[in-house]
Amino acid sequence: MNDAIRALLHPQSIAVIGASSDFNKINGRTFKALVDKGYAGRIIPVNPKYQTLLDRPCYPDIASIPGSVDLAVVAVPARHVPDTLRELGRKGVKAAVVFSSGFSEVGGDGVRLEAELKQAIRDSGVRILGPNCLGLVNVFENVMATFSQFSLGPTPQGPAAFVTQSGALGTATAGVARKRGLNFGFFVNTGNESDIQFVDVMGAIIAEPQIKVGAGYIEGLKNGTGLLQVAEDAMQRCKPLILTKVGRTRAGAKAIASHTGSLAGEDAVFDGVIRQRGIIRARSDEQLLDFVEIFSNCPLPAGNGIGIITRSGGAGALMADRAEEIGLNVATLGEATTTALRKVVPAFGSTGNPVDITAQGLVNPNLMRESINILLSDPRVDVAIAWLSFSEKQADMNVQNFVEAKAQTTKPFIVCWMGMPDAAAEKMRVAGIPVLRSAEAAVDAVGAIVRYAEARRNWMADAPARAALQLPKLKLPAQSGAVSSLEGQALLQSCGVQTAAAKLATTADEAVAAAQSLGYPVVLKIESPDILHKTEAKGVALNLKDADAVRTAFSQLVANAKVYKAGVHISGVLVQAMAQGDVELVIGLKRDASFGPVVMVGLGGVLIEVFKDVVFRVAPVTEGEAMRMLDELKSRAVLDGVRGKPPVNKQALAQMVSAVSRFGAAAGPRLAELDLNPVLAGPQGVTAVDWLMVLD
Repeated sequence: MNDAIRALLHPQSIAVIGASSDFNKINGRTFKALVDKGYAGRIIPVNPKYQTLLDRPCYPDIASIPGSVDLAVVAVPARHVPDTLRELGRKGVKAAVVFSSGFSEVGGDGVRLEAELKQAIRDSGVRILGPNCLGLVNVFENVMATFSQFSLGPTPQGPAAFVTQSGALGTATAGVARKRGLNFGFFVNTGNESDIQFVDVMGAIIAEPQIKVGAGYIEGLKNGTGLLQVAEDAMQRCKPLILTKVGRTRAGAKAIASHTGSLAGEDAVFDGVIRQRGIIRARSDEQLLDFVEIFSNCPLPAGNGIGIITRSGGAGALMADRAEEIGLNVATLGEATTTALRKVVPAFGSTGNPVDITAQGLVNPNLMRESINILLSDPRVDVAIAWLSFSEKQADMNVQNFVEAKAQTTKPFIVCWMGMPDAAAEKMRVAGIPVLRSAEAAVDAVGAIVRYAEARRNWMADAPARAALQLPKLKLPAQSGAVSSLEGQALLQSCGVQTAAAKLATTADEAVAAAQSLGYPVVLKIESPDILHKTEAKGVALNLKDADAVRTAFSQLVANAKVYKAGVHISGVLVQAMAQGDVELVIGLKRDASFGPVVMVGLGGVLIEVFKDVVFRVAPVTEGEAMRMLDELKSRAVLDGVRGKPPVNKQALAQMVSAVSRFGAAAGPRLAELDLNPVLAGPQGVTAVDWLMVLD
């Protein structure tokens, strides 16, 4: 695969199979683009209809091509593609771009034809991009292995790369990027991904020295673990990876038995896992380009303190609101900063944050430069946004002020210039100053760069802890299905998970003896492989304080179970000591189809699926990463104590999340799901009082 990707991205020779003299056709456009753009390698047209094309010899078939070929562009009808690949294999071609459509994307016979194509890939040894793809562009070497309109206009070099599963949307995004002056050094459309996939291409491009930012559009992820490896490599190289992924509201996983399973929708897991690996998610193609612009031009901020300078109090308030919504800190400026600002900002302006230089900025454009320099000198400000509008008459002076401000600071700042003249936009691009055209877009872009910088700092700091993680050695029961409570408890305790003491009773007398041994008060729970959610079957009795209460509850629970499900198998009744805790949480594991075992934490109890306040990560996680999971919960304030209750022991809670995650990683594919719900957390520690383990 490595040799094939190298041949795909950096070919020394390109054969266009099915090349045409009609340069408006798909099979003619690629050949013409290679010639016009000055591709320095061999360009080899293949078509028995012609002897020459653009003064180059055209060969009747693949076998007649003299010398070697690195990359073939296949532009023939779908039914001929498998045989064409076999011919390319005999020629020793390493990689091919297959434009042809009519495969699995059309259904019916197309599915059969794609299966035949995959067999031809295996037979020939030729690795393919596609089918049903637009191909690729390497601007640095003028590799125009595409029929996309992207190759028709100017293709200046740029520090970002764009890999897309969608051809049409990908081309449109690249076209908009060009209009914004964002130049992609690589553009790749992966099509049906019958062979080479998104992660294969992105992984190779991230390693390219000219590329600073990777951007991508994905519709379906075939290789989640591969994406994580790419993200780790990108993090090491300090190259941000930005993705737009559709399917935010479509559940990709259905519940088998646990709450974790029912909440582990494709998008919820995807969001948590990519956050763990520092991937930035953009809501739309337009926002993706916003993020590309800021990452391509700005150094990373050292913290989340944002400073705002405007010529409008309303714009400042708008941005401050948005900043707080997405977790940015609108910094409180130091006294030295406000004193310095008072010397330049009009008395009727504002020297707080946001700083409002008022319409006086129109009279004296230098106010913006001076204010930016003062603001960014404040140690509490890590990144700044400067807002202005129109100003066509003073556009050149404004641009010069921003250029000078950039030269005088090492901190990132971006400009929100509404109604910016096109000529000014071009000059700002040349100067490497990112410009966005709406207040909210500017704040969101700052949020993206702050999140990435924080994620990378955490990832690098966590490296020793990740290296020290040890997985337990497990001996799982051989049978599939729900594991009995006591077996599950023993497995969890062997991994350091604190659980409430429990005994199984098959008679009321045994239940009383167990209660006396554990100490009152106790809880009774029905134990049955046929009843996974005990509360639904009225199978739980709480706070039983004496023997009579235990006997009565035992009989009632058994009766309730028989009413709940006819023919139910009852293993007995579990007797547990009452555990203490102020907050109920859930900790769970789920085997995800893309990423493998993922761990979840959230506010638990019976309302977990109502509020759905949960966070996912791929397992295993360090205690530091587990602590960050807790900080991402919307209801995290509950953990810090509310209405007079003391804060819970978050360190103990993070330790349990990490322990459960290590259990999941060690169990591997045998573990389908695990729920610890509720986990009772208090100032003294955390205890799991109920657990459901399902093996495959």
